[in-house]
Amino acid sequence: MARRQHRYLGFMALGLAMLSPAAGKAQDPDDLAPYKMLRSLQFVQDSVVAGDHSAGEMQRFMLGTIDERLRTADTKIFDDDRNVDAALIYTMSGGNPQTLEYLIAHDVDGYFDNRVTDVLRKYLTGKGLLVAKTLEETAREYRDKKIGPYLALIGGNVLIATKPTDALDLYDQARLAAPGTIVEEAALRRSLAICVDKGMLDKGLAYSQRYARRFLHSPYASQFADLFVKLVVANDRDVKPQDVVDILSFMDAPRQREVYLRIARAAAIAGKPELARMAVEHVQLLGAGTDNAFGPLADFYGGMAGLPTEDIDQAAKNVSGINGEMLSPRDQALQAAARSVAEQILRAPDPASLTQASDPNTSHQEITSDKAAAIAMQAGAPGAHPGPVPGGVASTGQNQDTDPSFNAFVTTSRSKLDAIDGLLAQEGNEQ
Repeated sequence: MARRQHRYLGFMALGLAMLSPAAGKAQDPDDLAPYKMLRSLQFVQDSVVAGDHSAGEMQRFMLGTIDERLRTADTKIFDDDRNVDAALIYTMSGGNPQTLEYLIAHDVDGYFDNRVTDVLRKYLTGKGLLVAKTLEETAREYRDKKIGPYLALIGGNVLIATKPTDALDLYDQARLAAPGTIVEEAALRRSLAICVDKGMLDKGLAYSQRYARRFLHSPYASQFADLFVKLVVANDRDVKPQDVVDILSFMDAPRQREVYLRIARAAAIAGKPELARMAVEHVQLLGAGTDNAFGPLADFYGGMAGLPTEDIDQAAKNVSGINGEMLSPRDQALQAAARSVAEQILRAPDPASLTQASDPNTSHQEITSDKAAAIAMQAGAPGAHPGPVPGGVASTGQNQDTDPSFNAFVTTSRSKLDAIDGLLAQEGNEQ
């Protein structure tokens, strides 16, 4: 990292020197060639995704400097193809789209490939789908050129919604042609998004490992973490815990703990207790021997996931054991919902709800049988009848002979559980 920072300072000094009037007189005019300025921009952008977030200001400075140079330079500079490539790469690297329009309007000598400029103009104005096929073909044609990785990246962006498999191929082409750069970082992150959406676990884990090894300090690493959590939770039955451990092992302890907490929370909401338990255990292991401030939060998520299990008493304690003031507003809502669910599960049945109106024509044996059926239906026992039970509770309503207090209990409980289901469904969609 020290070596990279030293190189970064050197490029910044070079960039400032390039703009100095005194230096400009002393230097050869070729020192201000756009392709040389572009190298500084690329280095700065690669530094950002490598973790040097202070380089963001220098990136804006370089974009503005190159923009001015492209607009004021004599068009003869484009006799050098490297400057043509520099102008196109600048446009695809966050540059001013109007500068491309300016260059095209003044390109009387045909320096720029019309196919490339046309697809770029469509892409930059949000009409990339209109030239998707041309963009894909152009990206493959230019794959061995300087602009190849950038064309492949934006080609993947265009195809990601309609032809995700082709988009993956273009992203692979982009990252393999520009390893360790901002292009690879974006390609890996977007490839992982496709794998999450399409349920491609093996490829998703491979992309995740590459990202974790190279770009953990990127300002976009939080997006990667969100995608990784979604991939793991959505494929909990197939993913191996050791795969998760291996990928997260590239992170320092605080980052590992954060991702495991995200997994525990998402798994709890999705009703996947085994995955939540695994994530909670790793949070506790990472805090072993220390004052683990995140231990209670991990237990809270584990408790949520454990509500439907046999150890519901301990799960309910874990849910209620954390001070609500320590939770975010969304987690406070989850705690309230989880408490309500636990109360409904643990509440003892009201004996009055089991009473039956006596019928002189009904034998004692039949009444006893009816009561047992009603109890089984209330408890949700295996083999409970889906249809109405004579004299008892039906799965779709209450018999008119049922005790009014039990009717009120069922109605209130249903409304609470429906509200909780809605809240959890909303939380799941937000994840």
